[in-house]
Amino acid sequence: MANAENPRLAILIDADNAQASVFHDLLVEVSRYGTATVKRAYGDWTTPNLKGWKDILHTMAIQPIQQFSYTTGKNSTDASLIIDAMDLLHSGALDGFCLVSSDSDFTRLATRVREAGLVVYGFGEKKTPQPFVAACDKFIYTEILRPGKSPAEDNQPAAAKIKSQLLDAISAAMRDDGWAPLSAVGSMLVKNDPAFDSRSFGYPKLGALVRNQRYLDVKDVPNEPGSTMVQLYVRPKGNSKEA
Repeated sequence: MANAENPRLAILIDADNAQASVFHDLLVEVSRYGTATVKRAYGDWTTPNLKGWKDILHTMAIQPIQQFSYTTGKNSTDASLIIDAMDLLHSGALDGFCLVSSDSDFTRLATRVREAGLVVYGFGEKKTPQPFVAACDKFIYTEILRPGKSPAEDNQPAAAKIKSQLLDAISAAMRDDGWAPLSAVGSMLVKNDPAFDSRSFGYPKLGALVRNQRYLDVKDVPNEPGSTMVQLYVRPKGNSKEA
């Protein structure tokens, strides 16, 4: 049964294709979406290449799942993770999955979980193949989670891309008066591109991003009389319709 207030999430880590150094910040990110009730990391823990994960396993209470590499060139780790994911899916005890990998082999798993009505958050580096990114409800590039780094993209191609994304989302979320609620714009942005994240452009929140786009009008509207909460609305400049 879904828990709307505090979704129960399983974090399944492909340790062969994920960096231990970002895991603390990854857990903080996961807490924005729900509670990690299952935390498992898959790999051949007898090999030296997973040494960086071993301290993290203890301090973050991650269950290591041992998977020996029986045959060269065959990724048995992926198969073990997928089998466990399907067992967890059919247990009915979860509301969603966090798949931590930059490997496209988990594309079908993400699709299958979403077909069952559960949410899928993907975590991986920017080298992650697009099919896996697109298969998730939301995909978070781990580069934006690293402390002290703000991967703002100020080149012209990036500026053109974000403008196109914003205008498409605003158009889809626009009300009859020409304004679009920022919350609806944000939802549409992620639906159109699961990897969309304002932090990729150097802004901690979507509100800060839209306020810095010269081609947009932004207004603040109180939720209700006496409320301190404010909703943001946006529209392209030059829109003749008035609120």
